[in-house]
Amino acid sequence: MEFLNNILPIIQLILSLLLIAAILLQQSGASVGGSFGGGSDAGNFYTRRGLEKFLFYATIVLGILFALTAFIALIL
Repeated sequence: MEFLNNILPIIQLILSLLLIAAILLQQSGASVGGSFGGGSDAGNFYTRRGLEKFLFYATIVLGILFALTAFIALIL
């Protein structure tokens, strides 16, 4: 149990850095005007392919892993 208490913050730090990198590498889907309601191209959706699809799923997995490690840290 002591080993997990020592290694868990390191795991959370690595996961948080990977999660930040995965989020920042994703292509933005909306322009600045679209975020404030002024975008006229709101109906343009596209299919993710290749690296973009991998980054999308990696972001989801990293977010879930980070949340799980946070809950484990809370329990311990």
